[in-house]
Amino acid sequence: MQVGKVYLVGAGPGDPGLLTVRGLEVLRIAEVVIYDRLVNPVLLEETPPEAERIFAGKFAGNHSLPQEEIHQLLITHAKRGLVVVRLKGGDPFVFGRGGEEAEALVSAGIPFEIVPGISSALAVPAYAGIPLTHRGMSSSFAVITGHEACKASPAVDWKGLATAVDTLVILMGLKNLPGIVAQLLVNGRSPETPAALIRWGTTGKQEIVTGTLADIAGKAATLRPPVVVVIGEVVSLSEKLRWFEAPCLTVEMLPRIRADELASQP
Repeated sequence: MQVGKVYLVGAGPGDPGLLTVRGLEVLRIAEVVIYDRLVNPVLLEETPPEAERIFAGKFAGNHSLPQEEIHQLLITHAKRGLVVVRLKGGDPFVFGRGGEEAEALVSAGIPFEIVPGISSALAVPAYAGIPLTHRGMSSSFAVITGHEACKASPAVDWKGLATAVDTLVILMGLKNLPGIVAQLLVNGRSPETPAALIRWGTTGKQEIVTGTLADIAGKAATLRPPVVVVIGEVVSLSEKLRWFEAPCLTVEMLPRIRADELASQP
């Protein structure tokens, strides 16, 4: 039997209108879709009615499917000769474990394609009116994971990041925010540095809380994930540049791709 193909697709940060055209194309030819918790459900409506949908969402401390089981699902369905779409929030290669899944596919001899997505690290601040770089304010930014903040030997170099980078974007950092703030302060970041918490960014449920390093951890008490944390002087532009207040796009507004165009895809 001919081996199928796996597409590791970035679904974007939440607004379905931010899915790439290539991502939409492969969704519409999928035979199996394995999707994550932060994928906008309306995107699943773009899959063929007969496509099998498998939820592989992960919550803090509660993984619907272990990562190794996800690898095996991708391999098993591809070996059945099927078109498999692994639909992941944001971009597969930005804290999405897409690299691990690609390695598993290589080891199993499964053909695959990476379909990049718009990372929440870029889109969520933009929808909150926060440019990650801005003349006179920020000429550098870093994207880091908040999971590492409170480990005894964190993989994040907080001492280096605290003052070497103008803007910090922290994903999955809400739970460890007090520890993150403490690390930045002890390593030289000013307590007056503006900070923002953006929950459900790019969607109709978007919520923005702003403050400084001195008080942002206290303001986070009522929030729940998903939250993107942005720290840096550019946060001060949010009130002036904030533009997104309307509900997010609907699936009906996505471009239509003709069947003959799909048939020409590799």
